[in-house]
Amino acid sequence: MAAVAANLINLETVRKAYGERVLLDGVSLGVAAGERIGVVGPNGAGKTTLVSVLAGAEPPDTGRVTHVRGLRIGVLEQRDATPTGDVRTAVVGDAREHEWASDPRIRAILDGLGLANVGLDAPLAKLSGGERRRVALAAVLVRELDVVVLDEPTNHLDVEAVAWLAEHLRNRRSALVVVTHDRWFLDAVCQQTWEVADGRVHAYDGGYAAYVLARAERDRIAAATEERRRNLVRKELAWLRRGPQARTSKPKFRVEAANELIADEPPPRDSVELTKFASARLGKTVYELHDVTLCVGEEPTSTLVVDRLTWHVGPGDRIGLVGVNGAGKTSLLRLLAEQLGPTAGKLVVGRTVQRGYLSQDVEELAGDQRVVEAVERIRRVIQVGKRELTASQVCEMLGFRDGRQWTPVGELSGGERRRLQLVRLLMAEPNVLLLDEPTNDLDIDTLTAVEDLLDGWPGTLIVVSHDRYFLERVTDQVHALMGDGTLAHLPGGVTEYLDRRQAQRAPSAVQTEQAAPSAAAQSRQAKKDLARVERQIQKLTAREAELHEQLAGSASDYQRAAELDQTLRAVRAGREEAEERWLELAELAG
Repeated sequence: MAAVAANLINLETVRKAYGERVLLDGVSLGVAAGERIGVVGPNGAGKTTLVSVLAGAEPPDTGRVTHVRGLRIGVLEQRDATPTGDVRTAVVGDAREHEWASDPRIRAILDGLGLANVGLDAPLAKLSGGERRRVALAAVLVRELDVVVLDEPTNHLDVEAVAWLAEHLRNRRSALVVVTHDRWFLDAVCQQTWEVADGRVHAYDGGYAAYVLARAERDRIAAATEERRRNLVRKELAWLRRGPQARTSKPKFRVEAANELIADEPPPRDSVELTKFASARLGKTVYELHDVTLCVGEEPTSTLVVDRLTWHVGPGDRIGLVGVNGAGKTSLLRLLAEQLGPTAGKLVVGRTVQRGYLSQDVEELAGDQRVVEAVERIRRVIQVGKRELTASQVCEMLGFRDGRQWTPVGELSGGERRRLQLVRLLMAEPNVLLLDEPTNDLDIDTLTAVEDLLDGWPGTLIVVSHDRYFLERVTDQVHALMGDGTLAHLPGGVTEYLDRRQAQRAPSAVQTEQAAPSAAAQSRQAKKDLARVERQIQKLTAREAELHEQLAGSASDYQRAAELDQTLRAVRAGREEAEERWLELAELAG
């Protein structure tokens, strides 16, 4: 009884249905002071309904929801309200400037979410959807709260802002309940994971890595019959167990039993073999940029994306592209898709390139078409690795199950339309994929299915994404638009990008005014960073081995061998730098 009394919020046998669709059925759970809880589950399973009921925004049909007296709760809804007023009013209300401008915590939030660049006097109605989303998030974070409830807070945030938000939430004393499909964010922030499925809520200790291990064990015990789902979980489990995040978390279940599932599971993909296939499909040339300058927009306010860039993209390259919002990532993809021409310089596209370009805009299709019909109009069967998949099978893998494949396109949600767009793109069997924020509106199960498909896809892949986990999972190298016209190759991945961005910025007044972290806080942070750097070293070591094999197979191709040798040197330097960082962190962690 003492544990229940300590909860700030309690749900007791809560049921919530919309028509005949039951989303919550007999759910009992609680949120205690200081807990950080991640909420996951398939799209439409009831995650938003759960947090709405928990926050008191929606009443349960039956059961009881209780809050402690005087509870201060802040909610970021998935859909933003109609914009009115300006940024300052939305964030700090009618507080006088001297009351909040001297508060380093508020200024840190404005700076961390990039609102200082937007301008506090900017009318909300003139901001982009992403900017308004950040304003709504700031309005919650500036308040002193007991419980923070966030529904998809990382939407529209770049990787830098996501990293800042994770650090901010770790350092808050408030309890946190967050709905997100960002798996890196779940691992970085959350101490518990709630999975919403079939009207129930399953609770697990730990972040995403621990959740996947526990779910695999639950399926093993239950002798689950869904072979497709089990295969995906097994592959995801193998990926996570090879990284330090899973090893350093201490889930309260039998890890040995979960390990039985992956005893013979190979790495997610054979990069060397895929590169051979890609070379056979594409030849030597995919993209060559010679002294290319790209500017977008009208003078004098045009944005410089790249300045005199020389870049070679080869067959089988799997590249993640990062950068701050507005740096021009989408514009660079559009250049490669030949929807934009270079301002200066020359773009060479290989003669055998058959590109597939997934833009952020949802493709419009005839509303009376059925889902599977819209896919079969592209192709009925595709080959993925050694597997032959029908249009219906690919639809099922990406979440269109049972009768949903026969739903008219006009009745699909925005997220479902996005999935259909991706299915049609993959069914065209391109040998070059350009993906712009492919994870938008996809739940975790669908993301793992997309990753599974891409694991066996032979071709060149360039991905723009704020989803750090997805980038690490499907790409082998990371490039960054640094905002000054340069495209930097980052052997250390997203971690190196964030370090470089930190070095670019001079210490702000906010940073200098904040108190130095305690030794205990530094040690905790060092342990988290240590796990991340350990995983980075493993990835760079594996990349070195791949490059050595590729060099051995390219001995007769001097140009390709020279390019591979240059990449190998950069990867080796990145690994050595990461190893030095590991030693520094190990000392700090004690």
